[in-house]
Amino acid sequence: MSAEFGNAQWLLPRAVQNLLTLYMIMILLRWLGTWIEVDVRSGPVRWICRLTDPLIQALRRLLPPMGPIDFGPPAALFLVWVVRILSVNALVGLP
Repeated sequence: MSAEFGNAQWLLPRAVQNLLTLYMIMILLRWLGTWIEVDVRSGPVRWICRLTDPLIQALRRLLPPMGPIDFGPPAALFLVWVVRILSVNALVGLP
């Protein structure tokens, strides 16, 4: 019984970690897509843009691009990384 509970208590933290890691990968793909000029109207790319643009656009309002340097995607990566660490640590620490 205790082995089952031990595995179950990690289910939510791992799910949160995996979802936020997937979101970080999507941000990276979005960022790389701007460098190689991918067509944003294609199916998978459009889907990635719809999921990542709200966060990136909000961060662009706080950190506007300086010439060719866009701080939105790296700031989004950093923010999601911090949220991932804090949320997983908080969930693991739950009784």
